[in-house]
Amino acid sequence: MRITIYIRLLLVFLAFSAPALHHTKAQGQDSVEVLTLQEFHRIILQHHPIASQAALLSEQAKQELRIARGTLDPVISSKVYRKEFGGKEYYNIWSNTLLVPLWFGPELKAGFDKNQGSYLNPEDYTPSEGLSSVGISVPLGQGLFIDERRATIRQARLMQDIAEADRVKLINKLLLQATKDYWDWLLYYRQVQLYQESVELADFRLKAVRSRVQEGDLAAIDTVEALTEVQTRQVLLQEAQVGYNNARLMVATHLWAENQTPLELQEHTIPALAGSEIVSLPQEELQQLLETAKANHPDLRKISLKGEQLRIEQRFAADKLKPKLNAEYNLLQKDFYMNPEAVDRKFMGENYKLGLSFSLPLFLRQERGKLQLTKVKQQANSLELTQVAREVENGILAAYNEWLALEEQIRLQQQMVENATILRNGEVVRFQNGESSLFLVNSREMKLMEAQVKLFNLRTKYAKARTFLYWSAGSIEVN
Repeated sequence: MRITIYIRLLLVFLAFSAPALHHTKAQGQDSVEVLTLQEFHRIILQHHPIASQAALLSEQAKQELRIARGTLDPVISSKVYRKEFGGKEYYNIWSNTLLVPLWFGPELKAGFDKNQGSYLNPEDYTPSEGLSSVGISVPLGQGLFIDERRATIRQARLMQDIAEADRVKLINKLLLQATKDYWDWLLYYRQVQLYQESVELADFRLKAVRSRVQEGDLAAIDTVEALTEVQTRQVLLQEAQVGYNNARLMVATHLWAENQTPLELQEHTIPALAGSEIVSLPQEELQQLLETAKANHPDLRKISLKGEQLRIEQRFAADKLKPKLNAEYNLLQKDFYMNPEAVDRKFMGENYKLGLSFSLPLFLRQERGKLQLTKVKQQANSLELTQVAREVENGILAAYNEWLALEEQIRLQQQMVENATILRNGEVVRFQNGESSLFLVNSREMKLMEAQVKLFNLRTKYAKARTFLYWSAGSIEVN
């Protein structure tokens, strides 16, 4: 009789203390290491290959800008020609040029020519000391306010901002998937802990029932009932363990060390239990989130920057409608070195080479077609910006509505867990008093576990919804 009372007391104690077993076990294992979500994010941003790949986008845009700026690099050239035939020297030509493009359109030009020979073209005659020149070429029509060099450089500068938007988008996508995998890991961890406790409790009850059957206090059929419950919970535990192991593998795919070395998630590493608590988002913060998304969302930012590139392209295309009118002036003097007399006005008026060139296509079909095509691209870009802005806004509002709905569902589910706990405890007391059966106790406990698992699932969905909300706004929270 004393053994029966002792077993019943232990049964009541375990029934009431089961929800706290998980916390006690977690605190009692000294070897357990907790991987927080913030630490998880830090490791991903430091060494993940996709994060490294995203960083290369900015470097790529930087080099594209360098290439574009290369069109303004000074160019030096030199050429030597010599012709001799039949024992006669026809000519020796040595020509050197330094061309310096300026940002605002004109080009500075310096040269030195030294030519000689019996059959030299009279246009190429130079003094015996050589002929040096320095001058400038100025576009007066097409190319005065914008040209291909300036358009390319300005578009390349915008490409840096576009690359940054692509980098943010790639990082956000990576963090979204990694965070979802982390919450799944936490979900299965909680399920495993819950089912482990339930198996231990069912096993203890099996032993208690067998003891009571031997004393004649219970029928032998109750042993089968208790054993079946143990096996049922063992199946649930095995299913949860499979899910937990798979979730650990998914989390481990995001862990990398230096030099693209994959990291393994150790067996004693567990997720942090915090992070899925209800955190309300006031209406004013939602509005602020909407405004921030309009200004900084990577998709909107990229489309807007492409619009700026098209405006530069339109300006350049419109400039092509102007005629090509270039004026060139070169000051000439003997020898390579500049003489003081070269800056004299009289000298400059008598030793120069002046040129003026003009050209204009009669129909301008290519130029007009390019301009109209650019305008069509601008319209398409504007329509795309309007559509994507609407999608981003509605995506944020939909994620916010899901967040609010999950908050309410979690509150209701918490009440259901409390109610299921009360019913389970009451059934245990009735069983103590001989007014109930082991089957009813097990049924109440299964209902309680189902309610707890559903609560875990809702908390996981809530944590994912919170991450998805900020992802929809274009920025995932990273502490």
